[in-house]
Amino acid sequence: MERKFNKQPKLHIKTGDTVVVIAGNAKGQTGVITKVLVEKQRAIVEGVNLITKHVKPTASNPQGGIVKTEGTIHISNLAVSENGKAVRTGRKLNEKGKLQRFSKATGNFI
Repeated sequence: MERKFNKQPKLHIKTGDTVVVIAGNAKGQTGVITKVLVEKQRAIVEGVNLITKHVKPTASNPQGGIVKTEGTIHISNLAVSENGKAVRTGRKLNEKGKLQRFSKATGNFI
C-alpha cells in the first residue's frame, strides 16, 4: 500500500495573524496577514512591502495613474507576533484533544 502525502504543508502563519517581518527590506514592520498563497509559500501583509504600480486608464478607472499596493513576502521572513515581539510557534493538543498552535516563548495558545 502506498503512502499518500499531503501536498500542501501546514504553515506557521494563517490569515488574520499579526506578524513581524524578521528579514528583508521591510524588517521590523508589523501587520495583519490579508492573504496566504500556500502554493508559492508567500503572504500579503497589510501595509508592509508596498510596491508602486503604474495603472492604465480603464472604463472603471478613467484617470489611471500610480497606485501603491502590498507585495508578497516569503513566509520564512515572517514570525507570529505576541505582545509586539516575534515568537516561534509549535503545535500541541488542547484540552479538547485538537491540535492548536502555541507560543514556544510563553506556552500560551494562539
